Amino acid sequence: MKKLIVFSADAMVWEDVAYLRTLPNYQKYLAGGCAAERIRSVYPTNTYPCHATMMSGVYPDKHRVVGNFHLTPGQRPSLWLWEHDNVKWKEDIFRAAKQAGYRTAAVFWPVTGAHPYIDDLISEYWPQTPEEDACYQESWRKLGASDEMIRIIEKNMDLKAIKSHPFRDHFAVLCAADVIRRTRPDVLFVHPANIDGARHATGVFSDQVRAAVEETDRWLGELMQAVEETGELANTNLVMVSDHGQMESKRVLNPNVLLADHGLIRAAEDGSLESWDAWCQAGGMSGLIYLRDPKDKALYDRVYGLLKDLTAEGIYGFTQVFTVEETAREYHLDGDFSFVIESDGYTGFWENYTRPLVTNFDVSDYRMGRATHGYLPTKGPQPTFLAKGPDFKENAVIEKARLVDEAPTYAKLLGVELPNADGRALKELLR
Repeated sequence: MKKLIVFSADAMVWEDVAYLRTLPNYQKYLAGGCAAERIRSVYPTNTYPCHATMMSGVYPDKHRVVGNFHLTPGQRPSLWLWEHDNVKWKEDIFRAAKQAGYRTAAVFWPVTGAHPYIDDLISEYWPQTPEEDACYQESWRKLGASDEMIRIIEKNMDLKAIKSHPFRDHFAVLCAADVIRRTRPDVLFVHPANIDGARHATGVFSDQVRAAVEETDRWLGELMQAVEETGELANTNLVMVSDHGQMESKRVLNPNVLLADHGLIRAAEDGSLESWDAWCQAGGMSGLIYLRDPKDKALYDRVYGLLKDLTAEGIYGFTQVFTVEETAREYHLDGDFSFVIESDGYTGFWENYTRPLVTNFDVSDYRMGRATHGYLPTKGPQPTFLAKGPDFKENAVIEKARLVDEAPTYAKLLGVELPNADGRALKELLR
């Protein structure tokens, strides 16, 4: 039975590939393969919406993962969308492969917690509290990890290191290599995010980003060494992909402060959130504007008018405001929000609702980094798609493709169906 490994190097862009091609494990495992140079992402260009698309082949208007976090106004830290229940579209590559008899696996692939069609699952997650540190095994069990996966987690876990890049990402790769050795899955998806972390911390292109590309190449070697140990290298299709790029952020602004200035958010005397009528769920270089009562026409008109006025002033970091009807029609982005604000291209957004309006850079939250994402998919350096294996053509290159095309391509390769996907199989790259 043919094998498929999808290695998602978060925030890797086509401009990184020239250097990647000089590195030893790219040379060994991907050189001479095929590529779609630039991949059009989805809106917003954030990790969880992108990865939900990458495994399903549909846009966010169908899978309804529109950000990385739950809507929890005033709560810190924000609650990540760990669980697969947050994905409303259930026809994905894991389900199709499992139903066709393939053994499926995923390590740190976003929005897969407790996915019913993944046999070997270590969901993207890291302990959130000291209490969870003490019983981290139970947290992963609740997210679908079997006893065998818990043993792999325990073998590779370093509680102090896992909460930061690049240690969290190397942990994922080490776990994925052990999954290959122990369960020999037919389909494995793994997601390290060290390049993403380096870009947030230091900017789009830097020495640290270059080092992160080197790390990624080393980890590719560790993963594929495990494949070689199983004797399945010649039978394995390897794909290296990414979800989005990043752009430089020159300042971090809090749109909720503006909403509070106009009486739409109210803080208690101690600074805690008292109540809200409108809230900006920040997503880096875009923000989803939620209304407490979306059916309240007076509130809708008030907030829409305010956002348009602020946009027209040209100093508050956003140069476009969309209604949800506009994003659904133009960008396949739909949900329970009412409006979307789009960055001017150098301002990132965060969620403070008390002053100051502009916040210092802070690498503890990707939305506050020196580079970030979340903007329209037409902007900035673009993600890429690289592949090699028995079912891919040699030296075939296409200039452009879409994130929604990836899952249908895997389905075609595996001989399974995703009949309702928005994308198409990239037959130009398949034998």
